[in-house]
Amino acid sequence: MSKLFGLLFKKAHVWLVIIVLIVGQAFCELELPGYTADIVNVGIQQSGITSPIPEKIAQSEMEKLLIIVSDRWYEEEILECYSLVDGVYVLTEYGDILEELLLPLAIVYFTDNMTEEMFTGLEQGVDMSELLSGLITEEHVENVRRMIRVGEIDYRDPFVILILQFVKTQIKDLDPAIIYQSALLQARQEHINAGVDVDKMQMEYIYSAGGQMIMYAMFSMFAAVLTTFLAARAAAFFSREARRKTLEKILKFSNREFDDFSVASLITRCTNDVQQVQMILAFGSRMLIYAPIMGLGAFFKVMRQDGSDMGWVIGLAVGAILILVVTLFIVAMPKFNKIQKLIDRLNLISREILTGLPVIRAFSREEAEKQRFDIANMDLTKVNIFINRAMATMFPTMMFIMNGVCVLIIWIGAGQINEAAMRVGDLMAFINYTMQIIMAFLMLSMLSVFLPRAIISYRRIAQVLDKTITVNNPQKPIAIGDSHGSVEFKNVSFRYHNAEENALNNISFVSKAGETTAIIGSTGSGKTTLINLIPRFFDVSEGEVLVNGVNVMNVRMEDLRDRIGYVSQKAVLFSGSIRENILYAFDEAGDDAHIIPSKISQAEEFILEKENGYDEEISQGGTNISGGQKQRLSIARAIAKNPDIYIFDDSFSALDYKTDSALRKALADSVKDKIVLIVAQRISTIMRADRIIVLDEGEIVGVGTHSDLLEACEPYRQIAYSQLSREELEGGAA
Repeated sequence: MSKLFGLLFKKAHVWLVIIVLIVGQAFCELELPGYTADIVNVGIQQSGITSPIPEKIAQSEMEKLLIIVSDRWYEEEILECYSLVDGVYVLTEYGDILEELLLPLAIVYFTDNMTEEMFTGLEQGVDMSELLSGLITEEHVENVRRMIRVGEIDYRDPFVILILQFVKTQIKDLDPAIIYQSALLQARQEHINAGVDVDKMQMEYIYSAGGQMIMYAMFSMFAAVLTTFLAARAAAFFSREARRKTLEKILKFSNREFDDFSVASLITRCTNDVQQVQMILAFGSRMLIYAPIMGLGAFFKVMRQDGSDMGWVIGLAVGAILILVVTLFIVAMPKFNKIQKLIDRLNLISREILTGLPVIRAFSREEAEKQRFDIANMDLTKVNIFINRAMATMFPTMMFIMNGVCVLIIWIGAGQINEAAMRVGDLMAFINYTMQIIMAFLMLSMLSVFLPRAIISYRRIAQVLDKTITVNNPQKPIAIGDSHGSVEFKNVSFRYHNAEENALNNISFVSKAGETTAIIGSTGSGKTTLINLIPRFFDVSEGEVLVNGVNVMNVRMEDLRDRIGYVSQKAVLFSGSIRENILYAFDEAGDDAHIIPSKISQAEEFILEKENGYDEEISQGGTNISGGQKQRLSIARAIAKNPDIYIFDDSFSALDYKTDSALRKALADSVKDKIVLIVAQRISTIMRADRIIVLDEGEIVGVGTHSDLLEACEPYRQIAYSQLSREELEGGAA
């Protein structure tokens, strides 16, 4: 896991910039609903007036307000905050005492908008003892009614003052929000009475707030675009490095590590699994940071808005979403664990079918293999369909919850607006913030679709990177040196991982420079295992393998393998030209470096018959040439390397006898001072070797020349007589 985290830290500065940009984007988007509320509440409903305390009040209007202010000391303090200029009081200093104007402003607004029917209702609540005492006559009351009809109320009239005092006792017990709203509306009228261009003030406020909204929106857009760009590049870098690191680790695997991973699985881990992690880094990382910030930010914004007592609506929506997401997560998570294994299985079967197509056709097993592929394909399809169906239900349900919450907010908010407990702009902001909270959870739920699969893919990649390599370079390597050219097995035993018995037991022999050592035995006797210990494809369980007197486990593998020319049992060629395959061991080589190896391996004849000669392209796996031709090119590749040690693992099996004989003769002339080890099944290939080792069930049962073994080794004699006649064998011995 730490190795993958290290790849992320290589771009830590980029991820830091991405986080900063995402936070900035979220902050900007959280500010927009507040500006929307301000434009509606202040810009439209309040004509751009931000405070219920008027900045300018006509002298006559101030006298009205001061009539209602009962305390003379308050009057003096209020007037000290204003300066009288040309019959208009201008606000010069804001003080807490000005809050005493809120109630008078609300009363004046109520009184100025009073209808005759409202006045008649008020009469019933006024103390009419004053009327009976003769201070207020019926004619006086009728005169007030006339003033109300024409809209010219005299606030100094005794009966009007009496009504105002009664209204004051009624209004001051109302919701403070109603008083505040009424004061704001009256403040607008006071500005108009003072000669202020309220329409201009309104447009200036709307333009100012709208301009700030545009700035926030532009930065949000810029941050979103730049974040997407940087995240895509950082994710692509991680993907590239993860594939490179994974391949580098696989190249270090010994055969034991390959036993723990199938080739199909390793291909999936290098491609599909890396792609899954890249996708979650490119898109999911933004959601993972952006969604919580938006959700929490919107929640705190809502709690500060008017109407925050509707927070239970948000709780209801979030609870419903969490139940949905958790349910789907529990249902789908086990399937995500299974899906990558099914992809491995499908890749494995596809690879087997494609590589084994000639055998499939030869045995007329096309229908059976098609059925086997269909079963694996259908298993994967069923899991994908199940996951997609489960996730497909999430989005319509989310939209239903979102729209239902929106309707519920409007239903409740409309009642609060009607009661003056909430303003229209605040309701709009509340809806926007609630949608942001729900969208945050929606993004997290979308992330839950991809995140489980990405986590599993991440673990599968980490399994490869964290795999312990059993064959490693020594901490203090020893140079092999050029003297004492030999390969020696000293009491070597080997057991495969988790095997119950040894594959090789107490193997000891020496092969010196200028000698050819052949190894023969029945199938499964351990021939290939034996020679694979020399280049350290495995490490011995007991004993030592020495090259030039140095234990191969004390030598850097690169130095060891540079001295070995290896031709595997199965000829392997790579896509590219014939020339490139022969010179595979070289990054750069002379123009004619491929000529002599191709002549020795008897490959030149068929190469020159090709239309493009040495530049003829070899298809993937060498499918456009025969098995014998592949073997000859593999042998040429080993010869071109000019190593100290040649290892041929049954590398002549596909050659005809004539080609085999010519190749061995040419090879003998070119490797006179080299160590040659040949694994073979055919007696004719090894009968002239300097030393022949006979293996049987992992043990040496005979060592000697061809003639010695014919006389003294029964297993060798059985193999020999099963392949050649007595005359041919005796001729080879001679």
